[in-house]
Amino acid sequence: MGNNRYNKVAVGGTFDKFHDGHKKLLSTAFEIGNRVEIGVTSDAFGGQKGDIDSCKERMGNLKLFFSNKSNFHVVSLDDPYGTTIYDADFDAIVVSEETEPTAVKINEIRASKDMKPLDIVVVSFVLAEDGNPISSTRIRRGEINKNGLILKNQKI
Repeated sequence: MGNNRYNKVAVGGTFDKFHDGHKKLLSTAFEIGNRVEIGVTSDAFGGQKGDIDSCKERMGNLKLFFSNKSNFHVVSLDDPYGTTIYDADFDAIVVSEETEPTAVKINEIRASKDMKPLDIVVVSFVLAEDGNPISSTRIRRGEINKNGLILKNQKI
């Protein structure tokens, strides 16, 4: 194994319109974990957010981004918790500021099952050039691109 801080790290999300915020979140997981499990919301679960790319396409984007790595596993998520509430091998979870409450809930569920709590690593938002967070929603609306640049047809 590697010499990272944690042996097994979880990270999850919808990962629609794969952008710089996603890259920071996932890169952090790889920086601290020897093995990374990436949960991607299923079409049914992720679809609750609106018109998003298929789970297969979103998983493909992740695998392409990490084509130079082999220490990860991509799984489909049908709920906010995934395997973190069943698999005792996880040591940490990497979340955004927005999803930190889910990680706290995961630890509550793990505690009720006499499982060790996960260390929660919170990654700050990546800001677009207007100072607001980059988000898939903003990209879908045509406000910004995947790198956070304001699209010219938008008013600042």
